[in-house]
Amino acid sequence: MSTSIRSRIRFRLAACFATAAAAGLIVTGLPAFQGTADAAPGKIRCDEKFLGRKYNVDEARGIQGKNTPYSQNPEDTWGDYFFDNPSHAFDGMPTPDQAKLDAAGKTEADVQRWKKKYGQTGDPQYRALEIYARFNKQLVGDGPRKMKDFPLWLDQRVIGNEANQRKGDGFESRVVKQFKLVGPDWICQKEVPVFDKNGKAVINPKTGEQAVRKYDAYNAKTKEFVEFKSNGKHIAEQLRWDKHILRNKEYADHKLRLITGDETTGNTKRQYASLNRQLQSERGTSLPQATIREQRANGHARWTPNRYTRYDEFFNPDPRRVGSYGPLHDDVWRSAKSPEQARKLQHQYNQVNTRGGFGRPGGIDFSTLELQYVGNPAKGKGLDYSFKADMVEDEDKNPGWGGEQRLQLSSDAMFAWLALTPDKFWVNLNPDQPDRIMDKTFGKTDAGRVLLQADLEMKHDYARDMDPRSGIGKQYWDAMTAANIPCGHQIRLWIVPKTAKVRADNNGLYILDAPLKVNAEPQKVNFPSPNGKCDLTEDQINTSQRLVEQYVIPDVEEKVNSGSAYADLRRVYNARVAAEYIRTQDKDHVTDFRPIINSNDVARWPLRGKAGTWTPKQTWDEYMKSYTQGDYSYPCQVDGQNKTCIMGGVDFSKAPKRNISKTEFNLQHPKTDTTTKTSRTTTVTYRNSNTVMFGGSSSGKVYNGGGEQTPGPKPTSTGKPTSKPTSMPTHQPTTPAPDPSDSHTPAPTGASEDPDGNLAHTGSDTPIGLIASIAAALAVGGAGLTWWMRRRKAAAS
Repeated sequence: MSTSIRSRIRFRLAACFATAAAAGLIVTGLPAFQGTADAAPGKIRCDEKFLGRKYNVDEARGIQGKNTPYSQNPEDTWGDYFFDNPSHAFDGMPTPDQAKLDAAGKTEADVQRWKKKYGQTGDPQYRALEIYARFNKQLVGDGPRKMKDFPLWLDQRVIGNEANQRKGDGFESRVVKQFKLVGPDWICQKEVPVFDKNGKAVINPKTGEQAVRKYDAYNAKTKEFVEFKSNGKHIAEQLRWDKHILRNKEYADHKLRLITGDETTGNTKRQYASLNRQLQSERGTSLPQATIREQRANGHARWTPNRYTRYDEFFNPDPRRVGSYGPLHDDVWRSAKSPEQARKLQHQYNQVNTRGGFGRPGGIDFSTLELQYVGNPAKGKGLDYSFKADMVEDEDKNPGWGGEQRLQLSSDAMFAWLALTPDKFWVNLNPDQPDRIMDKTFGKTDAGRVLLQADLEMKHDYARDMDPRSGIGKQYWDAMTAANIPCGHQIRLWIVPKTAKVRADNNGLYILDAPLKVNAEPQKVNFPSPNGKCDLTEDQINTSQRLVEQYVIPDVEEKVNSGSAYADLRRVYNARVAAEYIRTQDKDHVTDFRPIINSNDVARWPLRGKAGTWTPKQTWDEYMKSYTQGDYSYPCQVDGQNKTCIMGGVDFSKAPKRNISKTEFNLQHPKTDTTTKTSRTTTVTYRNSNTVMFGGSSSGKVYNGGGEQTPGPKPTSTGKPTSKPTSMPTHQPTTPAPDPSDSHTPAPTGASEDPDGNLAHTGSDTPIGLIASIAAALAVGGAGLTWWMRRRKAAAS
């Protein structure tokens, strides 16, 4: 096999100029080393590159589990590795105007000038000018990779390129150490020109030249090509070259090994399984030819914030003082606002995320995002927090989106629960009470909007379940006919919290399960029924109520607790549990949240986005339309068309919690505490599941691995509270803040365990004065009306 002179020259030039960025190793006593820049292509020993010395061949071990198509390292071997990503500190640079671009320049000489100046002074303003010069240079060029969106260009081409290289090297370092890929036979960065099975050079359509596949590791003796992917996802173009190489006669006896550092995506598993079957068939063997070894580990980026670092206001009690940071914020920032935009962004990130530096931007199902943990708040220390979310089934076809919207809702809801007194936490849809839909102040928040719309959604679900033509409705009405009851009684439905299962200790509050309950009781209203009058005896009402609770209520409650239509309601309720914990802590010691608690001022957390013009009256009107016109109609032999609707409410004035013991916590939720801690610095999979955890902190500090903290930027203070904080726009970082403030000492825990294993209920069991008594009456005052159906004479005879 031979290559063109142009290709050979290109390979040599690439080798001369290539250097591998230093990446920290999570192995005892081993420093991070630079790659061997002057080694010939394909001759860089893995042990020298990543371990800093040559090892004897008898110390080599090789890939474990290679004779299994797919295998995974045991959970107790999952660990951490760290890598530097200093460009991350500049993620808040604003889009430059023409004056800034002119000042920065647009040539390579300008880029190098600012780079040198930054190296001499360490002043981040010169690094910022270097970045602007690089952006300007690609703008004035005519290459196909030109990007006009500065925030996206900065994230992908600067921060992402750096993270890709260094995270990839960090993960590879870990695997080289653990698998002992040492000795002269294990070569890293092996370049292989691509020929097809007939020996014809395969042309890369992007370059017009012969394609070249660079493998992360190669062993000529064991005949293995090895690819490392820290994010658990293959690159389509690389696999396309693999299929040619492995079918070429020169490599017909070689195997392909993929080592992933995260949960391997379903598509990657399918693609490798397909290639494996094809090679087995062509080679006439039953031995695996293309395998996946899942070697899970958590990669932590390290960087020191400066005045160009992006900060957010999520979960931040005082955005004038410090900003909020964390992997949660990065993942949310990279999420799109719509499914269409998500697919475009996913394609872009796939092109640049060759070594997993971004993780899996589209892999998170933000519709399942829920608050899982809050730390112990203390004065001047802000708040640590962690969320959980499911992974999407296929991120390339249907990537996750809407992260900002869901995170904003959780944050705003928590502050609404803190600012308003608990007597306001109810909503009510009752045709007799159009002037008592909800508290007026509560109605100005997204938390209140979510509760009222969830109440209406519950009524629709109840109506659908009561359809006598099939399913649950048919069972219910058959039972009513058997009991000789001619019509359904009036009923009130409303949603309340069940007892939440939590674990509160010196680390903070873990929200383990926060279920909701659908209550039902007979109720009368004065507003005329669209179906006419139905008079039942007390015994008939009791029987009808029992049948409703037997057949219908369980299904509605299941929807409330797991249905996608109620995801926002569950999100808002988890924030309610967290807010009550913060309230409890603030009673013991002063926190940054004290000025907010019971202030009844929600100006900082208004209705947002499309809901900005929403009013409770709009939902009321929807409800009355359903009440008077019905959710559906169907032919009935006796009464013709019957219509259906119901009413109820949502009452979150209380949120009872049970603090489980440490033993129960460790048995039923193993490693939740350590996973939560890890989630402050990186997105991490919870055990061997399809759930990820990721968090952040409003403390103004960045956790940079090993528990270290670095002070974050301090936003510019006007000396006055901000009434309408700027939400974090997608792909539009905020204006950089001033230089970091002095670092702070860690926050005291301030939390004590309840010796009885129980926490106090949210709110109070005792009415809070006359206002609370009236509000409680309103909360349970809604009545409900179901559509009724008279028995058919034939059924009664």
